[in-house]
Amino acid sequence: MTVPLALLRNDGQEEHFAPGHPERPDRVRAVLERIRGDAELAALPWLEAPPGDVELPRLVHTASEVAAVQLVAEAGGGWFDADTYCTESSYRIALDAAACAARAAEAVAGGEAVSVFAVVRPPGHHATPDVPMGFCLFGNAAIAVRTAQRHGVARVAIVDVDVHHGNGTQDMFWDDPDVLYCSLHEYPFFPGSGAASERGGDSAAGTTVNVPLPAGTDGAAWLRAFDEVVAPAVRAFAPELVVVSAGFDAHADDPLAGLALHDETYTAMAERIRDLAEDRARGRMVWLLEG
Repeated sequence: MTVPLALLRNDGQEEHFAPGHPERPDRVRAVLERIRGDAELAALPWLEAPPGDVELPRLVHTASEVAAVQLVAEAGGGWFDADTYCTESSYRIALDAAACAARAAEAVAGGEAVSVFAVVRPPGHHATPDVPMGFCLFGNAAIAVRTAQRHGVARVAIVDVDVHHGNGTQDMFWDDPDVLYCSLHEYPFFPGSGAASERGGDSAAGTTVNVPLPAGTDGAAWLRAFDEVVAPAVRAFAPELVVVSAGFDAHADDPLAGLALHDETYTAMAERIRDLAEDRARGRMVWLLEG
């Protein structure tokens, strides 16, 4: 039986934690408490993911990037940059997050579920093929894409709604004509990439679609940009699967960023993405928690 929506999560969040850091277990805890407190959400099935496998990050990262995370963890932890930490457990937990992303993609590609939301930490869209950065160790969304392609999905559209540009995801698919990467993000802002002029490499021109938005952009303007730029691009690309980098830090209450989305904006956003998936991808979606 195909279920319309399923959920995944990786455990061990408490161990991937630098005290006082914005990337913290409370993010997952809040999501899980909300699910448990809503009868309709609590009734959704949970999928099981296998333990993390080092071959998953190697689908999109260099061997040296994966080894760097492993070595820092085995040394007791440390910092890759001023933002990005690694505890002694982070390598294992990041592998488990990658396994959840891959399991979600397998479930949707194989017809087990129409849509899966993976509640995972750490996030992934800033990790480049070569370097962990921006709180991110491995590129979960990119891993989901490559896993889906291994299971027969040819064309994938990524919609990144995090307040930050997903530089790592963009880099991974810069020259891939079979993957559309769309991002709406505050600009100029960390990590400094994401100008509208960034459109993809020579072999994939037009398959990168960036929508830079100034600080203060509210929900109505954000949705208008989505309708005018992202929705037509996804429709024209005609993907077989939509992967969503679901960051919620564009919310007006987020203390670190400057966009002004509200709860109802995210509802409208999800409805729009669902409608695109139903129109072009038989409703097939994989949602992955980002910032």
